[in-house]
Amino acid sequence: MTRYTIAVLPGDGIGPEVTAEALRVLQAAAELFGFGLDTAEYAVGAAGVAEADDSLPPSTADGVVQADAVLLGAVGHPSLAAAEGRRRPEAGLLALRKLLGAYANLRPATVHPALRHASPLRPELLEGVDLLIVRELLGGLYYGQPRALERDTAVNTMRYSVAEIDRVARVAFEAARGRRRQVTSVDKANVLEVSQLWRETVTRVALDYPDVRLEHLYVDYAAMRLVSHPAAIDVLLAENLFGDILSDEAAVLTGSLGLLPSASIGDGPGLFEPVHGSAPDIAGQGIANPLGAIASAAMLLRYGLGQREAADRVDQAVAEVLTAGARTPDIAGPGEAVVGTREMGERVAALVLGAGVS
Repeated sequence: MTRYTIAVLPGDGIGPEVTAEALRVLQAAAELFGFGLDTAEYAVGAAGVAEADDSLPPSTADGVVQADAVLLGAVGHPSLAAAEGRRRPEAGLLALRKLLGAYANLRPATVHPALRHASPLRPELLEGVDLLIVRELLGGLYYGQPRALERDTAVNTMRYSVAEIDRVARVAFEAARGRRRQVTSVDKANVLEVSQLWRETVTRVALDYPDVRLEHLYVDYAAMRLVSHPAAIDVLLAENLFGDILSDEAAVLTGSLGLLPSASIGDGPGLFEPVHGSAPDIAGQGIANPLGAIASAAMLLRYGLGQREAADRVDQAVAEVLTAGARTPDIAGPGEAVVGTREMGERVAALVLGAGVS
């Protein structure tokens, strides 16, 4: 039997709750498809600060680099909102991405027909929405040097090299080949020199993919397109800051951040996490939506372990549980029955195993 090692980082807030359900579904998929999972849990974010006064403790760093894939819950806690340096939970996440060499973030956004009521957009605009955002994750303003904060001025530097743009662009074009063969590259080339390099490099990479159509959009128009004609977008490619903003905008299409997964891939083990934050206001109540974490587990199977058939099974189970009417509070419409975090996970796991939903 093939066995895989999964580093599990539950994190903060609702992270442990939704991660537990993702693991439940992963174990169901492993049982069905005949492979083994060895899991090891590590602290990160505020949990890391509590354990080792470090949002990415050395023991966590050692564990993740030895794993086949990393499953993360969420990071962040109000008590550390003013923390600095390595005690800031978000600093642990940025350090984790850099440690793993995870330069490409994949965020799919698909609107399930049964949940069109949950989106603020008109139902007719949501017909056929199935897009993938590919965000560069290790460059741009988040990592650029120099950076400084003084009394009355602040500096952040947006910087990209051809090599950094080339490698993430190829991820987008390869993904498009398995979809509708269209890449929409986002920049601000009419203002920023960095964006001019971005556009030139992506255009050059496109020559290696003659079967994929490339279009360039300025970021402001791309933001408009996402809400005015989202079905026209297949794969959207963006640098770090633009991708961060646009992927959160795309999340609105689905009706809830709780539904959305992500995969961060690159040179080392992949990092898989739901898009939502730690939501400390609802932590411990058993009402958080675990479907984003479960869908992230499907991406872990697909991109982290190469278990594509198992990944498809999990995605199918998520779609089936929604069709059957299971709803956590964030996606429940008027008169719809509400289930809790654990019950939603149990229902998806049962469908993975072919047990159906009662």
